[in-house]
Amino acid sequence: MTDDNPLLSRAPLPAFRRIRPEQVEPAIDHLLARNRSQLKALGQIEAPTWENFVEPLEEIAEDLERAWSPVNHLNAVQNSEALRAAYNACLPKLSDYATELGQDRALFAGYRALAEQPDLDATQRQLVQHALRDFRLSGVDLPEAQRDRYRALSAALSQQTAKFSENLLDATQAWTKHIQAEAQLDGLPDSARALARQQAEQRGLAGWLLTLEFPSYLPVMTYAKDRSLRRELYTAYCTRASDQGPHAGRWDNGPLMEAILAKRHEMANLLGYANYAELSLARKMAPNPRAVLDFLEDLAERALPQARQELEELSDYARAQGCERLEAWDLPYYSEQLRQHRYAISQEALRPYFPLPRVLQGLFQIAERLFQIRIQEVQGVETWHPDVRFFAIRGPDGAICGQFYLDPYARENKRGGAWMDVCTNRIHTRRYHQLPVAYLVCNFTPPLGDRPALLTHEEVETLFHEFGHGLHHLLTRVDYPSIGGINGVPWDAVELPSQFLENWCWARESLDQLSGHVETGQPLPEERYQRMQAAKHFQSALALVRQLEFALFDFRIHREYDPKQGGRVQEILDQVRDQVSAFKPPAFNRFAHGFSHIFSGGYAAGYYSYLWAEVLAADAFSLFEERGLFDRETGQAFRSKILERGGSRDAMELFVDFRGRPPQVEALLRHRGIGH
Repeated sequence: MTDDNPLLSRAPLPAFRRIRPEQVEPAIDHLLARNRSQLKALGQIEAPTWENFVEPLEEIAEDLERAWSPVNHLNAVQNSEALRAAYNACLPKLSDYATELGQDRALFAGYRALAEQPDLDATQRQLVQHALRDFRLSGVDLPEAQRDRYRALSAALSQQTAKFSENLLDATQAWTKHIQAEAQLDGLPDSARALARQQAEQRGLAGWLLTLEFPSYLPVMTYAKDRSLRRELYTAYCTRASDQGPHAGRWDNGPLMEAILAKRHEMANLLGYANYAELSLARKMAPNPRAVLDFLEDLAERALPQARQELEELSDYARAQGCERLEAWDLPYYSEQLRQHRYAISQEALRPYFPLPRVLQGLFQIAERLFQIRIQEVQGVETWHPDVRFFAIRGPDGAICGQFYLDPYARENKRGGAWMDVCTNRIHTRRYHQLPVAYLVCNFTPPLGDRPALLTHEEVETLFHEFGHGLHHLLTRVDYPSIGGINGVPWDAVELPSQFLENWCWARESLDQLSGHVETGQPLPEERYQRMQAAKHFQSALALVRQLEFALFDFRIHREYDPKQGGRVQEILDQVRDQVSAFKPPAFNRFAHGFSHIFSGGYAAGYYSYLWAEVLAADAFSLFEERGLFDRETGQAFRSKILERGGSRDAMELFVDFRGRPPQVEALLRHRGIGH
């Protein structure tokens, strides 16, 4: 395969170190001009066929994916002013191109003609139907003036959602706390103190440095005895990029949220939908907004009584320890104290048993047993940072079926959180023969001194979660990118493989493969395992209603948007908290201003997808509970009927084909310990 895109080398993997910010925009301009010329020619084909029409369109899309993916990725993991400027310069151009493509009536007519052809197989017909749907959702049927307005809205949204993410990153990095008296760190585990010491040394400071990056923030909130310190960090964290807190107004995302909601609503109206929630569901499993709300409200009704009981028990415990009134900055601290009091177990105490090298080895062994694959590290591959590693996945025949980068540690200029993203897609046409490649990104505490990185059990779950997404992308057998891997999969089903794989973090048999004490190599002792299992459902209802708060807030601000009243973001959030929350945070809390999943990610009017897919995942795992954790036939069935099929078939049909029946919500409640 040749590639005349000057941004990338001719090798199949991106040449990250040769990407120069000043070259990005010219390279994208070159590729967009070439693509437009090819699209014009394709639109003039009088008798479109799969080979002369669809395959070239898939190839053109993958050309652009290959060029833009490493730039988009570097902007998230190695952000710089120069790269940010280049990235932002390209966003409106890419948005315009995507809208032009989606509104190209000649191409739309070509797909309509193909839809009438009887010789398409089921996968090809699914691709054509998805394409026709997406054309309509891009405004192809609109009058010219409305098409132009749609294009303007799309371009503005791409820039504003990117700015939201930039503001959050800048606000997170702007705040630090320099500690010179070690007494202030009383209660913090050694690993957290060592990280704080390392961060101070890296900036030429004596003492310790706390930041709002999660590996620094979370231990303070969970273990610090100094209540004023917890309050200070909580206040800084929950007011990032807002009109409140220590940097009030400096990177305020409030106006951006209003602008984003307004544009999404107008876009939905242009396409004939009453609101953006309805538009969002056009590509999801859930049939309508009422079904989503009924699902969330039913879960809230089941979970809220238990959540209130859990909060009352926590309040009683804190009061006995001298805390008369629980505040938001007390919840993680006293929850951890109560957990240790009841179960004599903590996330920090588990860290020595989960050194990252052992966890990775165990994760790969588990995946190999379940899905009959082999995972091997590949040396000598160019990456964007020395900590990044590269792996290949081979099938039973020894042939490589996918590859992935792993970027595990938190660092400066790297966006927080954990995610899987596409580097390249699987595509097999007459011109292209390309394997899928993924980015797996986490923000774990880096190695300290000569010890490897030590993970909490929750971080082990995070790694499994993202690896599940990775397997969905990398094990696909669909040759067309638009419906292969995670592409074309409804957003409320795409979390199925990721949440499904988390279950192997809890079973004794799999934990023996995952755990090994950093000094002795011994797996997790049985007594600790039993205590961990006993604590598994600790405050599970409080955790569930927190997720319900996020999901209902997201869905309601998109469903109830009124141009006359604006987004009413904080007002609706307060209403949701009154409805489903057991504990209300202080008035200065600005959670929404940092809710990047919905304001700069792909979860707008779709955050409910985590819980929707958790029903699927819990019910899918119940088949392994019935047949055996490593039952080979069941593992192969999950691979062939879910992981390999991508978006080539209706998501519910795939699930029923695997499970033998529709999903049942009881599996989720049982796995979370709600009402059991």
